[in-house]
Amino acid sequence: MSHNAPMRLAKYLALTGCCSRRAATRLIRDGRIMIDGRQANHIDTVTIIDSMAGQRSEERLTLDAVVINAVEEKAYWLFHKAVGTDSRLLEQLPCSLLHLLPASPRLYPVGRLDKDSRGLMLLTNDGDLTHQLLHPDFGHSKTYHVQLDREFDALFLQKMAAGVSYKNVTTLPCQLRRLDLDRYEITLTQGLNRQIRRMSQALGYKVIDLKRVAIENLHLASLAEGDMQPLTSEQLTQLFAALSPTR
Repeated sequence: MSHNAPMRLAKYLALTGCCSRRAATRLIRDGRIMIDGRQANHIDTVTIIDSMAGQRSEERLTLDAVVINAVEEKAYWLFHKAVGTDSRLLEQLPCSLLHLLPASPRLYPVGRLDKDSRGLMLLTNDGDLTHQLLHPDFGHSKTYHVQLDREFDALFLQKMAAGVSYKNVTTLPCQLRRLDLDRYEITLTQGLNRQIRRMSQALGYKVIDLKRVAIENLHLASLAEGDMQPLTSEQLTQLFAALSPTR
């Protein structure tokens, strides 16, 4: 058994697959993480042990009194979410994505899709990857196909692409192209809550179907609704290459 250099607590929690690094920060802030029987704080570090069972913390860590397991082998899956599936991992919700996931390894969605939206989700226990794909500073792309309640003109596309103001927000410029009289494709590098729906609504239209078809180099392609599949080594290599400036 050997010891490695100390690691920040939030980073270790993300590596275990317990949560993303951002979520780990919130859990520590809210007093839900205990380290050796005391409440953890943001400056805590843990000592990583290389053991026969893999890497684990020398300290005893718990989340809501449940022991946090060792670092899991990283897993990366694509999932085609259906309308009606709730992306929140809540046991009490019958429609929660949680009920569709395997018990092991523990997988978490990289970002959410609204319950009334469908399409591609990335599921993983890699907290660092989740952090990099979700953090607004990194500006990674997601592509959607959107159907509106009626036909739209070229001016609508121009206004959407330039950025739309609603509430106290003005969205960043984005890429659009027409798919049909009432359908368009949009690629965002921003991840605001219900952003596409609110952008369209601000311009007088209602979204009646929203489907995510790509996350960076990952595409929905022929993956059937409700199905999961692991990333290929090629897909994973390309994804890490796209993230390489920040990894």
